[in-house]
Amino acid sequence: MKKISGKATGVVSTLIIGLLGFSALPASAQTAIKIAHPNVPDHPMGKAFSYFEELVESRSNGDFTVDVFHSSQFGNFDSVVQGLQTGMLQMGSASTPNLAPFSDDFLIFDMPFLFPSYEEADLITDGPIGREAAQALEQTGIFGLGYIDIGFRHIFNNRKPVENMSDAAGLKIRSTPSGAHIATLSSLGMNPTPISWSEVYTALQQRTVDGIDIDLNLAWFNNFHEVNKNLTLVRSLYSPHLVMISKSFYESLSPSEQIMITEAFAEMKLYQRNLIRQNEEMILEEMEKAGVQIIELSEEERGNWAAASAGVYDQFEDKVGRDLIDRARATMSD
Repeated sequence: MKKISGKATGVVSTLIIGLLGFSALPASAQTAIKIAHPNVPDHPMGKAFSYFEELVESRSNGDFTVDVFHSSQFGNFDSVVQGLQTGMLQMGSASTPNLAPFSDDFLIFDMPFLFPSYEEADLITDGPIGREAAQALEQTGIFGLGYIDIGFRHIFNNRKPVENMSDAAGLKIRSTPSGAHIATLSSLGMNPTPISWSEVYTALQQRTVDGIDIDLNLAWFNNFHEVNKNLTLVRSLYSPHLVMISKSFYESLSPSEQIMITEAFAEMKLYQRNLIRQNEEMILEEMEKAGVQIIELSEEERGNWAAASAGVYDQFEDKVGRDLIDRARATMSD
């Protein structure tokens, strides 16, 4: 495991079981949980947090109230972290690229063509590698409850059908600010262009960029199919979100309340993952009806893309660590 950056500090995992031995202050008569996440209410993440709200309020017999701030209403990633640290928020969700400053271990999720399937990704997020990355948040006053899905990334564009790397060459594609994400798109011959999330739809509509590298659920629930009529199923990167809880809030709860929260999250996690995964067939059908041309790379062609992006591993080996990459591959091959 890599050296945790100075900015980092603590979190959970195998989680809460070990924490139940700590003394806890009694909760007030009615305990408020404020949760912030970046997605729209209809997205599986939005539905999952609403489900968590129902579970907690029902099981606490009204002793807990849950308020969900969706669509980045609470602010950006930094605002969410500060909210958790100051007690203005009790829970929040963040993508792993945003968490990389706390630990280089989060960069394992930015390695291209590493995860063959959702089931194998679960072995990483739910296993020691995911837990070790999350523990880097602990010293900041934040615990990581666990990971939920965003999905596998594909290439949408509004210029032409993309069946191979030659077709993709030169496309100006919106990327995240992640260095590994940018390097992956560059290795495939595309021109990665970081654009803030709030400006993506307009940038696609006005053709400031040719397209976007994104998963199916985010594309569908943000209506990107309206402004991108070509979709190539690539599965280049797997993207999870870490659900976080304020350490001071968690430790203020009684052991039984801690168990209630973590059990509700465990149910919500499975509910959210199932929605993400089951939605994909529906989304592809609806996009096709909406006039999107869908191309799935052959296994041979996908292998060409993976080979072309192999240099990204060498480029980021000092940060991610060859040992961590090897551990991840070994975990998924067992």
